[in-house]
Amino acid sequence: MEDRTESAGGSRAQWTAAAERIAEDRASTERLIGSLTRLWDGVVEAASLTANDDEHDPEGATVAFERAHLRDMLKQAHADLDDLDRAAQRIATGAYGSCERCGGPISAGRLTARPTARTCIDCANKAGR
Repeated sequence: MEDRTESAGGSRAQWTAAAERIAEDRASTERLIGSLTRLWDGVVEAASLTANDDEHDPEGATVAFERAHLRDMLKQAHADLDDLDRAAQRIATGAYGSCERCGGPISAGRLTARPTARTCIDCANKAGR
């Protein structure tokens, strides 16, 4: 039987390294989400303790900006976590390293630079047009 790691464009060592990096990135992203959530909770709590109107308070725009910035950072961190989970699942099923669009191999260089890549560079370029 063919080794699926070899057929998907990578050696077993490359897949092991990718799995380790994905696990490390996932742990880091979870820590970031925890930190951002604590910051969010602090901003929300501080805003609830004041009767200031964002629209008329000179500091209101700053508070509103911070809330929006934290919300967007949390949204991106959760999206990153989802991407990492999908990459880990692809490793587990043997689909890691294969392009989801054309089925061809994703280059080792692309996977090193972006371990959550789901498409080869050619398909990624076509999708970006």
